[in-house]
Amino acid sequence: GDHCVMEATGNYSYLLLYLLNQANITTSMENALKVKNFARTMLSVTKTDKADAQLLSLYGERMRPAPFKMPPDSILLLKQKRAAMRQFQKQLHATNNLRKSLEVLPQRDAATFKSIDKIIETLEKQIRKIEEDLVALTQKEFDRQMQKLTSIKGIGASLAAALIIATGGFTYFDNAKQVSRYLGICPTYQQSGTSVNVKGHINRNGDSHLRSQLYVASWSMSLYNKECRNLYLRMKEKGKPGKLIMIAVANKVLRQCFAVVKHDTDYIDGFVSRKPNSSIEG
Repeated sequence: GDHCVMEATGNYSYLLLYLLNQANITTSMENALKVKNFARTMLSVTKTDKADAQLLSLYGERMRPAPFKMPPDSILLLKQKRAAMRQFQKQLHATNNLRKSLEVLPQRDAATFKSIDKIIETLEKQIRKIEEDLVALTQKEFDRQMQKLTSIKGIGASLAAALIIATGGFTYFDNAKQVSRYLGICPTYQQSGTSVNVKGHINRNGDSHLRSQLYVASWSMSLYNKECRNLYLRMKEKGKPGKLIMIAVANKVLRQCFAVVKHDTDYIDGFVSRKPNSSIEG
């Protein structure tokens, strides 16, 4: 049968994806970087709509991408709340910066400052409301996942909700490493000739906001979560760079989150699985 392949381009591609799914047409939605790298291997330099369509068709034939799993409607609603909240947070940051830049002037226009303060107050109020709604809806639709995730020391309701939204309630992925790659915190290493000590770096194709939330949580969990603390101390003793340590801890946090949801169990602080971990620690 027919199999459509498309690049992810935000809400517009999602609407097309939804309509194709309604029509029972198998569709794959691929990261634009994957297609770009494929184009390089094909030595493709032409950039027109027709050439891009032909390239996507060839990509589908050669790479056989997996069909996209449509998320439940609740995830779509949660994503809309998250998108609005993040945009308001950006506007709040910009408006606060504007206020600070005007504060240094020798003469202040009272009416201007009154307008700015009103906007700041409104944005703060809307951000709080949307975040409360977002967490409440997540708890309603994904109660079990929220309970398991927040049983982990250092994981609050906001981060738990963000993880659930990004992973479709942990239904899109088979293992924690896939989640790590999706979020863009899976380290990559380079080795060429005699250059064997090149520092690892992460790909930054994932959700930058969620990645930041994970890093903030990881710093806290390096102090209070026994498993994360042990990993932090082991890597620090080996002289690993601080940035690489936090990437490893963030991956450890993801593995804990994935484990409690998949095994439907509360987290026990200090419990260490007999199954060997992935080689992210290095």
